[in-house]
Amino acid sequence: MSRRKRLVEAAGAIVLRRPKGRRVQVLLVHRPSYNDWSLPKGKLDPDEYLAAAAVRETWEETAFAIRLRHPTNRIQYPIPTGTKRVAYWLGTVIGQRRFKPNSEVDRRVWLSVPSALKRMTYADERELLEHAVTLPETTPLLIVRHGKAMERKNWSGKDQLRQLSSRGRRQSKQLVPLLDAYGVAELDSSASTRCMTTLVPYAKAKRLDVQGWATLSEEKAKDNPDAVRKLMKRLIKQTAATGVPRAICGHRPVLPLMLEALGVPDRPMLTAAVLVAHLSPDGETVSVEWHKPRA
Repeated sequence: MSRRKRLVEAAGAIVLRRPKGRRVQVLLVHRPSYNDWSLPKGKLDPDEYLAAAAVRETWEETAFAIRLRHPTNRIQYPIPTGTKRVAYWLGTVIGQRRFKPNSEVDRRVWLSVPSALKRMTYADERELLEHAVTLPETTPLLIVRHGKAMERKNWSGKDQLRQLSSRGRRQSKQLVPLLDAYGVAELDSSASTRCMTTLVPYAKAKRLDVQGWATLSEEKAKDNPDAVRKLMKRLIKQTAATGVPRAICGHRPVLPLMLEALGVPDRPMLTAAVLVAHLSPDGETVSVEWHKPRA
């Protein structure tokens, strides 16, 4: 009996830079075991978000710390155990450490795009690079549904004070590397406890404050949906104008209004699910990506 083939998920980055007075360059790595030149990439760790894996693998293979920008196409190809599917994002360097050649990656190089296209081993990665350099400059804005909360029937206090369950607390911790992958530096939330608490682990890790908005609570939004639309438009405009990535945490009944402001059709979101909207400088949504909770 033949063994069942499986799908292996992986993630990588097309890391670009533009040295002063020079053309755009892309980061490539050489893998001695394959004797190939390729984009940095690798398989997911257990319960890891794809976007977080792209950042981690780039760091491990190249010693460059990056932040993700616009998503690119995915590629897939056969491997002995089944199929590997790799998701890629544009990446920007924000830091680095000393690179130490090893058995997995022994060289890294910055090349102009024409030179990289000649050097790269795989045709599908060359197509990715050709597409990536045409993508517009964008800023990510993340919409987060709060983590799993305690059941209403088990909570005797005010609903606005209802707390996260143990599962919700695990979800909030697992959101940290995802928000960090996009360089989130502004945090907004419904003023309700279960929303604010969802962003607290990331806020503590990055020494940020969470701005709570009563307007985004279930109770206020039900009575005044126009206020939600107005606030969202203001936050979207501010994010696009400053270029500072932002995350906004909300409730299931309020999410349709929040997505509407981004021009995104309503769609069910599980607890701790995340929508990433990539905004143009004028605040238009260029593309979106969805991330399911890992717990």
